[in-house]
Amino acid sequence: MATGSLSSVPKRLRMVEDFSCTRCLEQNLTESADIYCEKCEWFYCKKCVILHSQFYTKHMTCGREDIKKWPVSKAVEDFLRKCEVHEDETLTQFCHDHSQLCCSACVGTIHSAEK
Repeated sequence: MATGSLSSVPKRLRMVEDFSCTRCLEQNLTESADIYCEKCEWFYCKKCVILHSQFYTKHMTCGREDIKKWPVSKAVEDFLRKCEVHEDETLTQFCHDHSQLCCSACVGTIHSAEK
């Protein structure tokens, strides 16, 4: 069993959160999603899914037991696209010399210097 504290995990990795309810996010609330609707392509918490189920009786939904069917969350997608060196930059290019993804700032500094 792995042991350790959160302080040993880089801050960048701790920023990725669980799936959030889409409806709650629209109201500036953060509530963990329990259900994903394949038709709406939205995530719902236990409270919001009640109304969704009443209005859309024929929509197929997946609970957390079927989380493999859920798409990648926006937070995870954004996290994966962030440059580790330039945190405000998005990975947009591939450096063949280093075999890694990089942002435009890295291309101008790190990846252009070694030729």
